[in-house]
Amino acid sequence: MTWHAPEITRRIDPLSVVAADERAVADLWLELHRETLLWKCGGLSAEQLKSRCVEPSNLSLLGLLRHMAEVERDWFRTRFAGERVAYLYCSDDRLNAEFDDVDEADAEADYATYLRELDAVRETVANRPFDETFLDPRRGIVMSLRWVHMAMVQEYSRHNGHADLLRERTDGATGH
Repeated sequence: MTWHAPEITRRIDPLSVVAADERAVADLWLELHRETLLWKCGGLSAEQLKSRCVEPSNLSLLGLLRHMAEVERDWFRTRFAGERVAYLYCSDDRLNAEFDDVDEADAEADYATYLRELDAVRETVANRPFDETFLDPRRGIVMSLRWVHMAMVQEYSRHNGHADLLRERTDGATGH
């Protein structure tokens, strides 16, 4: 039996929660973006997820999923929390491997890796204040969890736009 990415129902909480505190609203928007990426992948086969259907771009839905797992891990766990966790797909000399290596990838395993990474990130930042700071080891500057959170919303916003185009080219499905 051929594996297909699970269909999900996105919660649209951020559209109805307009007067909560900053952290609650930010968490809702980040979760909406995470769910949007999963929603764009929903119901597609591994081969469809691997499709690079917007030439000459190297992007695929699976590549985006793999990339966001790397980005979540890097910003929240490695940089913010200081965990010593390895890259999932990349290396210092192959920083685009999450996109480049999708043809040989195991889409089902990579989908599960993304979900596990989200769980790990949620656990890492649970009950940590937005004002908590850390020294970014790459930039050598002090940053806040708030900044990382907003950077992730921006990162997902860009890539979910890519996902819109990729999904429409894959099977004609549209929606935001």
